[in-house]
Amino acid sequence: MESRLETGIDVLDRKLDGGLPPGCVISYTAIPASQSELLLYELTAARGTLYITTERSKPAVKRALENSPSSIGTPTIRHISGEDPLEEARQLVEALPEGANLIIDTVDVLERAPMDEYISFLNDLKTRMIETGSVAVLHCLESESQPENRARTHHAADAVFALETTVTGTELENRLTIPKFRNGGQPTESIKLELTEEVQIDTSRDIA
Repeated sequence: MESRLETGIDVLDRKLDGGLPPGCVISYTAIPASQSELLLYELTAARGTLYITTERSKPAVKRALENSPSSIGTPTIRHISGEDPLEEARQLVEALPEGANLIIDTVDVLERAPMDEYISFLNDLKTRMIETGSVAVLHCLESESQPENRARTHHAADAVFALETTVTGTELENRLTIPKFRNGGQPTESIKLELTEEVQIDTSRDIA
């Protein structure tokens, strides 16, 4: 089996046969009202991370990381706020060092670019991930008005992680499914997670 990079989240690493292949691009979908950022924060503990924020300010992300109850690293945070967010993101990606994590939170802003320009960005992103042996996670918010280029994101991604959050009675349930994983070792069942203090399997009952 090819070498893999640990995510730093034990449950994911076990389910993915040790982690993610270098060069992997992931689209990570979740509803806005979920605790999906907790998984992103915990990813920063595994290795050096460039955290690109497109909607929240840099201080807001920094505070959220500092107040996160889970283990985190010391990511480099950059806020894209210019008239050409796609070009700003491209320049940041080009400067990514070897063996790093890249998190784009959220990718929705970039998906609103013209389709040809966005596809070009995705191709350049994949090339840079391979060149540096890095891993990219594109945080995608699920909503009725999601960007038209969302399908391009899922198609270009090597893996799709889908976080589903439901409320049943008085219980809040989070399940992570991986409907797409090009590199093999894809979990065939959803993973029930606790997104409270840290990302872990819910061992109370009905463990996937």
